[in-house]
Amino acid sequence: MNRFIPIVLCLIALAFTAPTKKTRLFNGKDLTGWKVYGTEKWYVADGNLICESGPDKGYGYLATEKAYKNFDLSLQFKQEANGNSGVFFRSSIEGTKISGWQVEVAPKDHDTGGIYESYGRGWLQQIPAEKENILKPEQWNDLRIRVVGDHVQTFLNGQLMVDMHDEKIGAANGSIALQIHDGGGIKVRWRKLVVQEL
Repeated sequence: MNRFIPIVLCLIALAFTAPTKKTRLFNGKDLTGWKVYGTEKWYVADGNLICESGPDKGYGYLATEKAYKNFDLSLQFKQEANGNSGVFFRSSIEGTKISGWQVEVAPKDHDTGGIYESYGRGWLQQIPAEKENILKPEQWNDLRIRVVGDHVQTFLNGQLMVDMHDEKIGAANGSIALQIHDGGGIKVRWRKLVVQEL
């Protein structure tokens, strides 16, 4: 009997250390699992999730119905027209007012991959000029966001953009949300949104 104890202990250890499965946030067909905030356009075409400014030219959000505390999120985006958008994490939304932190998605030389706190401290970390050429305008870009406790890392096309710790972020929880910036004329395509809870 005693010879089985090490095997059982190993199996228990593996159960606690095994990574959680990856989940597709976007099914390529519709907005199942998401909630729209505001009057801007969110729709699916050619297997892509598309955000586009509507006639009100206001802020718009598409948020997960589920909250994600610690996670590793990967996705692809392609900016068409004005690409001023973003990915919020640990966020909450009332109307079109959002509380949380945004990983910027914007045209070249506008800090894609940086961290901005809405209705709070503003920019927490912007992108240095020498990293602005990592963004591929009007092409598909890979974005990865890893948030564990108070530790936030962002990667754009495989390159580390932000590596920071923040106590306020560490205490928060909430949804993942895509943004349309106000001002009109914005269109961004999204695909391959996959999250792994940590």
